[in-house]
Amino acid sequence: MERSGIQDRMYRHVLVTADAGLLTITMNRPERRNALSEAHMQELIAALRSAGDDPEVRAVVLAGNGAAFCSGHDFADMAERDLDGMRRLLGVCTELMLTIQRLPQPVVARVHAVATAAGCQLVATCDLAVAAEDATFATPGGKGGWFCTTPMVAVQRAIGHKHALEMLFTGDPIDARTALAWGLVNRVVPQSELVAATEALARAASRGSLASKALGKRAYYDTIARDVEAAYHHAVELMAASSMTPDGKEMMRAFLEKRAAVYPRRRSS
Repeated sequence: MERSGIQDRMYRHVLVTADAGLLTITMNRPERRNALSEAHMQELIAALRSAGDDPEVRAVVLAGNGAAFCSGHDFADMAERDLDGMRRLLGVCTELMLTIQRLPQPVVARVHAVATAAGCQLVATCDLAVAAEDATFATPGGKGGWFCTTPMVAVQRAIGHKHALEMLFTGDPIDARTALAWGLVNRVVPQSELVAATEALARAASRGSLASKALGKRAYYDTIARDVEAAYHHAVELMAASSMTPDGKEMMRAFLEKRAAVYPRRRSS
């Protein structure tokens, strides 16, 4: 895998590597267990947006260096803030989560170890997630004095009402197999297979038309918050319009002509 030297020189807290259309953004604050300071989150946002603008990038993997995937917010960057300062920091966190979902490419979390609080929120926010067998997940605010209300937004959407409330109320960690059963992650594999399994899922999720994939991802997040009739109305308009695109027409022609479809190798900018 090759490192993107230009991108790495831009960041202090993240590493960016590229390999044949797969971009890996690695949180690189191992001494802080990849805790999310404001500066760290701003760099993640910048790296993600750069990936979103790059027509060569087919999928993004979000990973972490060190003993933790991500330990949540960096309390050292929070404890002395006033109310406006805390609102600003949590607003940056919200922008990070929304950036992941607004990215045109699939984003896959590669979770090698503990993901807690806002770290669990990151996993829940990513489109897909692969976890090592010894990874754990928690929203620990429920057993302390600061409830995990912002992580709750992503977690409840990923795993549903009862499971989310159990995590949120108890604050107890769940293991990777429970996270798989509850729908927080897509795969659980041995630690030695984590990189390969994550790459395989990311490449499978990003094959085919890049333009169609981008439209489909946007449509997914646009429709899940709507009631079923409004969701269908929105989806019908999007699907009808996308059938008129070059990639949509190519898919149908290829099927009828019994041949492999040919799509542009680059996503339209």
